[in-house]
Amino acid sequence: MHEFMKILFASGQKGFELAFFVLMPIMVFMMAVMRVLDQKGVLRRVAILAAPVLLIFGIPGLGAFAIVQILFVSFAAPTATFRIMDQDAAISDRKIAAGFAAVLCMSQANATFPLSAFGLNLPVVMATSVLGGLVSAWLTYRIFAKHLADGAELPAAEEIRPVREKQRLVQMILGGGEEGFQLALKAVPVLVLAVLLVNVLKAVGAIGLLETICGPAFALVGVAPAAVLPIVTKYIAGGTAMMGTTLPMLQDQTMTVLDLNRIAGFTINTLDPVGFAVLMTAGPRFARFAMPAAKGALFGILVRGIAHLVIF
Repeated sequence: MHEFMKILFASGQKGFELAFFVLMPIMVFMMAVMRVLDQKGVLRRVAILAAPVLLIFGIPGLGAFAIVQILFVSFAAPTATFRIMDQDAAISDRKIAAGFAAVLCMSQANATFPLSAFGLNLPVVMATSVLGGLVSAWLTYRIFAKHLADGAELPAAEEIRPVREKQRLVQMILGGGEEGFQLALKAVPVLVLAVLLVNVLKAVGAIGLLETICGPAFALVGVAPAAVLPIVTKYIAGGTAMMGTTLPMLQDQTMTVLDLNRIAGFTINTLDPVGFAVLMTAGPRFARFAMPAAKGALFGILVRGIAHLVIF
């Protein structure tokens, strides 16, 4: 019990430091910037410009806005847009599934921006996210959701409504900064538990066993055996927990920046228990068509993962 308490206190301190000295400054700054861009209509214009191209892959106009949100805000940000899509009968079930698949495959800003401060190649992650998202949406629309009802599509400018509430610049910055602070605050329990999981697994020898078992397979693709831990954490506890396990490993050089970039295509996405559950709360249509979307997202993640292994 004494050893466990030492591990617990050390994990709590490390999780707190990660949340308040690494994650919080990045999230406060990014959310402040994104709030200003949103209020000024920049995000809306980007989404409207991208919508005609995305529609080719089955992604509706509002789906373009959801993609901007996942890439530049956080994994939970598209939920509000998804809720509007869910309630809009003009957006077909088939397009709902395709847009959902694209977002499930893409990297979430609350993981990519903090990790980029430690060496994650942000432009490559963004590029493979878009590539994987388009593959996911196209496969879902053409194959996995082809049995669902389709229909006409409204112009993106009508779907993506402008922000009606006008705010002063200072209000925008403070509002976005406060939102970023709240995101960092909510991440504290997840980070503490993630670091605790890593330390406990190390103490009982489970990490060494996993590395021994998976080491040969990882070596074939040029990834260090230590990378098995972030991958396992990702698909058990979600992207924020994965980030929580990865940052200490990068700091103590248990895992290299090259390893991080090579596994990023497989680990930085929202297709995990946490992200999947949060996004499905957007409405009954998203919950109903989650399986076709997940199937498409799996193929998109595979494309992303292979692309990272080839590039790095």
